[in-house]
Amino acid sequence: MKKDSLERAYQQSLRFAKKPEGWILLHGGYGCGKTHLAAAIGNYSITIGHDVLFVNIPDLLDHLRSTFAPGSTIDYDTLFDKTRNIFLLILDDLGSENPTQWAQEKLYQIINHRYTTKLPTVVTSNVNLESIEPRIRSRLVDIDLVRKLMIQAPDFRRADSDQTDLSSLPIHKEQTFENFYSRKKEIPNEHYERLLTATNAAKTFATNPEGWLLLIGGHGCGKTHLAAAISNQRIQNGHSALFITTADLLDHLRATFSPNSPIRFDKQFSTLRNAPLLVLDDLTIESATPWAKEKLMQLIDHRYVTKLPTIITTAADKSDLGTRLESRLLNPDISIICPITAPMYKGKKTNN
Repeated sequence: MKKDSLERAYQQSLRFAKKPEGWILLHGGYGCGKTHLAAAIGNYSITIGHDVLFVNIPDLLDHLRSTFAPGSTIDYDTLFDKTRNIFLLILDDLGSENPTQWAQEKLYQIINHRYTTKLPTVVTSNVNLESIEPRIRSRLVDIDLVRKLMIQAPDFRRADSDQTDLSSLPIHKEQTFENFYSRKKEIPNEHYERLLTATNAAKTFATNPEGWLLLIGGHGCGKTHLAAAISNQRIQNGHSALFITTADLLDHLRATFSPNSPIRFDKQFSTLRNAPLLVLDDLTIESATPWAKEKLMQLIDHRYVTKLPTIITTAADKSDLGTRLESRLLNPDISIICPITAPMYKGKKTNN
């Protein structure tokens, strides 16, 4: 199926390159081949005499901003008009830009102009379209103009490309619903009932992830096992899930500022913000730096507003979360809240 999606995208892209009419949206994860196909369309179009502009969207916005600098040799109007009116425009990596009001407005003006004039356009993106600015999204989903080509091929740059480098799930691959131990005869009934409620909620969420699932409890109570079981089941059934602890998440983000980092901060952060299913394990902000708290709130705010399926496990008290974070996590309109009061699991008891 994954190979077929890439083959279909290739054939459609070749057809478009030979006769560029309408729009193409190449949609898929990192390294699936969408930028390669977009560049191939551009190169082919140039060989048959068309004017083409291929540009990464964050770079385009940076170029537009730079025209306002006192020493700029490029006129803003000239660059903006060229982008809007070039015969074939290829916009790479939609959704990775910094979504400031100015950036969103400029991008919308470009896209809306080309939408209205029906100029040939290619767009690549790896983000959930629901996270795209609504006016832009409405243009991209117009089936009368846009052909959406979903590429499900894995990242060709990785030997093990079923999981993103961000994911901590491989170390939890053995944690499934089948081997989750409910401790029915070992803990008081009130604790068992709450654990059973959380287990059933997790199984339901794994089947149909909508909204948020919040698993609250002390260390070793079973919340991480349940979160990992959901992720493993989703992946086994052909879906995606990004499982990561808060500490690892912040380490990955900090690492992008290293001169030797192979990935930009904005791309790493976009992966987290727009993952179809994000599992944030062991959320805590008690000892977090102001920068870490800000990044966590930006991440949670984005997923809260876009209502992207999210699982959060935490041992923190409400008083440790802060009012703003508490208002997101404990909102019953979006979250299924499962407090787990079972004591730390220390292994199955054996009868001597």
